Amino acid sequence: MTRHKGRGACDNPPNRFHDQSTEPFDDGWDHDPASRLRTQVGSDASRNAITYNESPDIPFDRSVNPYRGCEHGCIYCYARPSHAWLDLSPGLDFESRLFVRHDLARQLYEEFSHASYHAAPLALGTVTDAYQPIEREFRITRQVLEVLAETRHPVVVVTKSALIERDIDLLTELARQQLVEVAVSLTTLQPALARTMEPRAAAPARRLRLIRTLSQAGIPVRAMLAPIIPVLNEAEIESLLQAAAAAGARAADYVLLRLPLEVAPLFRNWLEQNFPDSASHVMNHVQQLRGGRDNDPRFGHRLRGTGVYADLIGQRFRLATGKAGLTSRVTLRSDLFRRPEKTGQLALF
Repeated sequence: MTRHKGRGACDNPPNRFHDQSTEPFDDGWDHDPASRLRTQVGSDASRNAITYNESPDIPFDRSVNPYRGCEHGCIYCYARPSHAWLDLSPGLDFESRLFVRHDLARQLYEEFSHASYHAAPLALGTVTDAYQPIEREFRITRQVLEVLAETRHPVVVVTKSALIERDIDLLTELARQQLVEVAVSLTTLQPALARTMEPRAAAPARRLRLIRTLSQAGIPVRAMLAPIIPVLNEAEIESLLQAAAAAGARAADYVLLRLPLEVAPLFRNWLEQNFPDSASHVMNHVQQLRGGRDNDPRFGHRLRGTGVYADLIGQRFRLATGKAGLTSRVTLRSDLFRRPEKTGQLALF
């Protein structure tokens, strides 16, 4: 099997919607095990900026995602199956075939201008990271923040990238009006594990420095232990929370490993390649959290799991957050929202 340097997935499984598929065959010619897989970028022509949801187990009902696919390459990413809708693979395609929503800021501005729109906290970067590497070039996330700042719209930014520091000017402006919270994903304090599990995301020490930088700028930060993976990083729950609190985080939350659709075989393959001695142990524990299966997609169970083992993890998390002082809850304001004027029309008074 060809391993691609800097990539998380070990293979490119077929699209689940295809009737037929092909498999690569190595005949020994021109085979470079350290070959690099180049990132390709296309355009996403989605018509609506905001995606709404009615999920009862997440604290927001609307989100915006500037990019499809994610170059961070996190092997555990629950969003990988969405690439099948683009006629691509949730494996290597997900982290190398990316799509940019060039018109997102304008679309968002127009949707805010509708008379029927009512402001509520908007989640930015919930499916794929809004600050993944290609944001340096395209700056779509910054454009979205500019719209949010102009309209005084509340936002929760989710990221594991230090690139967000570029936009501290906008984030501090939003923070002064109680309009922003940044959720920084922390998965491990082990650099080697992070490099294998999240090959193009910021290193653990860099994420802690990011939390400190944002906190010192007056921007409220929530540490997200997402995901907690049995055996691999579960033992770090307490140390991660202590480190986040020491860096200035105000609150914390967690999500257990989710393995929907193609993510399960991708993750299993990754385990076999990188942790062969622990692979079966990890998956046995995963199934203890998921009622004997690799995944449980039910609302109320998908994020926290079920059973004695899941309850124990939850208890450990609650005790550790209390000990670390991570109890502050940020309430974002929606009453400051200023509806923009529709292009070419006068505002009505």
